[in-house]
Amino acid sequence: MAAPAPGLISVFSSPQELGASLAQLVAQRAACCLAGARARFALGLSGGSLVSMLARELPAAVAPAGPVSLARWTLGFCDERLVPFDHAESTYGLYRAFQGDSIPVFDLLILGVGPDGHTCSLFPDHPLLQEREKIVAPISDSPKPPAQRVTLTLPVLNAARTVIFVATGEGKAAVLKRILEDKEENPLPAALVQPHTGKLCWFLDEAAARLLTVPFEKHSTL
Repeated sequence: MAAPAPGLISVFSSPQELGASLAQLVAQRAACCLAGARARFALGLSGGSLVSMLARELPAAVAPAGPVSLARWTLGFCDERLVPFDHAESTYGLYRAFQGDSIPVFDLLILGVGPDGHTCSLFPDHPLLQEREKIVAPISDSPKPPAQRVTLTLPVLNAARTVIFVATGEGKAAVLKRILEDKEENPLPAALVQPHTGKLCWFLDEAAARLLTVPFEKHSTL
């Protein structure tokens, strides 16, 4: 099987610089959508380390748009753990702390990737990778606790207008090399995210990108 198209890869000198650039991109994407014909900006978010990153940078980036513009945002979660909202593992609970039959089309999805190559709650070799009918599916045997979750499926991820993967730290370096460079007969879940008509981007820090040999764009404040 041919290696998947890696998309645009941007590498930042630190997670802090990455977070600031990501927040600005979200704000710009929202402004472009709302200035056009669409009445709403649909944003899908993952949990994990993305929560603290966006909570730190996004409020200031979107503040100039004002409350009227923000009221036209539609916010969705790419996956969720079936725990109470006040539980430490609740994606909704963490984001709350800083405020159909057809496939839905998100303007922007921001996804993470695990050391095993999973994204959302789509794990390697799991039957949900073959799901083509459901847009949201339950999972009761997640290899990463908690076991019970719900997740967006690959058809939804691949229908998005823009998908941005965010990964930081040396612990992600080996799996990113597999996803972005290696030819595997059984690709990892994150490698299966290939928007049909949309744009795919990767936002990485230097530690996560240290093993890559494919071309990437280097960003620095220096």
